[in-house]
Amino acid sequence: MSASAPTATAHSDTQVIALVGIAHGTSHFFHLILAPLFPWIKEAFGLSYSELGLLMSVFFVVSGIGQALGGFVVDRKGAFPVLLGGIACLMIAALGLAASQSYLSLMMFAGLAGLGNSIFHPADYTLLNQRVSTPRLGHAFSMHGVTGTAGWALAPVFLAGLATLFSWRVALACAALLAAAVLLLLLAYREVLASREVAKPAATAAKAAAAASHSPAFLSLPAVWAVFAFFFITAIALGGIQTFAPSALKDLYGISTAAASMCITVYMAASATGLLAGGFLAARAEHHEHVVSAALAITGALAMLLATGWFHAGVVVAVLALIGFGNGLAGPSRDLMVRAAAPKGATGRVYGVVYSGLDVGLAIAPLMFGAMMDAHHPGWLFIAIGLFLLLAVVTALRVGGYRRAATIQPA
Repeated sequence: MSASAPTATAHSDTQVIALVGIAHGTSHFFHLILAPLFPWIKEAFGLSYSELGLLMSVFFVVSGIGQALGGFVVDRKGAFPVLLGGIACLMIAALGLAASQSYLSLMMFAGLAGLGNSIFHPADYTLLNQRVSTPRLGHAFSMHGVTGTAGWALAPVFLAGLATLFSWRVALACAALLAAAVLLLLLAYREVLASREVAKPAATAAKAAAAASHSPAFLSLPAVWAVFAFFFITAIALGGIQTFAPSALKDLYGISTAAASMCITVYMAASATGLLAGGFLAARAEHHEHVVSAALAITGALAMLLATGWFHAGVVVAVLALIGFGNGLAGPSRDLMVRAAAPKGATGRVYGVVYSGLDVGLAIAPLMFGAMMDAHHPGWLFIAIGLFLLLAVVTALRVGGYRRAATIQPA
C-alpha cells in the first residue's frame, strides 16, 4: 500500500519519522567527526591548518558527488538497503580514522565518511515520502531537520569530551560504536522501513521500476536546477554562520570569548525550535515557496543589520538566534517545495541532485569567508550572508513559478 493510504496510522508514521530522524542525526554527527578533534590531530601528525581544512574539503567533495549519484541508486535498489550501507561506511570510516597512522590514511577515511554521508538525503526523503501519510509530511520534514541539528550539536560535546578524558583515537572509536548501534537499531526495525507500494502486475511493475531507476529526464526540468541553486546558495550562508560568525561578532561588537562561543549553540537551538514550528506551518501552507521566501527575507535583513554594528552588544547573540529560528522555520516548507518539484518515480534522484548543492556550498563557504576574516573585514561576512539569503528568496520564488507552470501544462 502507499504511504498515503487510509490504513496508515499515526503510530506507524511516528516510528518511521523517529527511525529516519535517528539516521539523519547520525549523518550530521559525522559532518563534524573531525573538526572538534583538530587540536589533537594537528599535534599528533604535525599538520597545518590548511592540511586540516583539506580533510573537510575531501569529505564534502566526495559527499557532494556521491549525493548527486546516490539518488539513482536509491531509486533502483531501494532506500532502506542504501541507508544501511551509508551507516556502515560511517562506522568503518570512524574506525579507520581512529587507527590512522598517516595523513594519507586520514584523507582516505575522510573520503569514505563523505561517501557514507552522501546517501542520507536521497534515502531519508524517499523513505519519508513513501512511508509517512501526506498530512504528516510537514511534521516529518521538521523532525528530520531537528534531528540533523541535534547531531551537529552533539558531535563537539561527545568527541571533544572523550578526547579530553581519554584520547582522540578513543573518541573516534566511540563514534564508530555509535554508528554501529544505529545500524543495529535500523536492522531491528527493518519491517517498519521496508517500502510498501501499491500492488501492480509483475511485468508492469518491473518495467516501471527499470524505467524509473535509469531515466535522467528529470535533469531537464528547470525546477530541479532552481532547487539545486537554492540549496547551494543557502549552504554558503549556513557555512559562513557555522565557521566564522562567532569570531566576526567578537570583532564587530567586542563581545566576550565566552559569549562568542555560545553563538553556534544558540543558533542551532533556535534553528531546531524554528524547524518544529515550521512543521505546523508547512502542514497548513499551500504555497511553500512563499513561506520559505518570507522567512529568509527577514533573516537576510537581520544578517545585514548585524554587519552595521547597529545592535547593542548585549543582544547580538539573540539576533543570531532569530536568524537561526527563521532559517529553521523555512526548513519543512523547503523540503515540501522539493517534493513538489520532483516528478513521480524520481524522488531519490531529485533529492540526491538538489541536496548535493548543500555539500558544494559547504565546501566553498570556509574558503570564501575565511578570506574575508583574514582581510579583517568581519562586517563583510554578515553582508555576504544576508545577500546570499536574499538571493535564495529569488530562487525559491523561481521554483514555485516553475512548478505552477508545469501544473497548468496540457497532458
